[in-house]
Amino acid sequence: MAKHGGYMGGMPGNMNNLMKQAQRMQRQMEESKKELDEKEFTAKAGGGAVEVTVTGAKQVKSLVISKDAVDPDDVEMLQDMILAAINEAMKQADDANSEMMGGMTGGLGM
Repeated sequence: MAKHGGYMGGMPGNMNNLMKQAQRMQRQMEESKKELDEKEFTAKAGGGAVEVTVTGAKQVKSLVISKDAVDPDDVEMLQDMILAAINEAMKQADDANSEMMGGMTGGLGM
């Protein structure tokens, strides 16, 4: 009866290369995530009456409200414009994150 020692043949070298690739990909993902977290996304609502800037880390960086948007008799409209601008800026950040992740994992079939 023959011994079957070393049945995995060249696997240890391939496994080592696979681990190196995984580590390199992890570093790339971390670097890309850091860049994305620092990137800014700006959205406007109400024809530019409200402008919001958020970071990729989803932190509101600035909020600019035009004097023309301030109507004491229609606070609800101002609130709606602020929410619309924030939601659009957050969507831009989410889309950029999805695009980055898709580019990173595209070759893995994920």
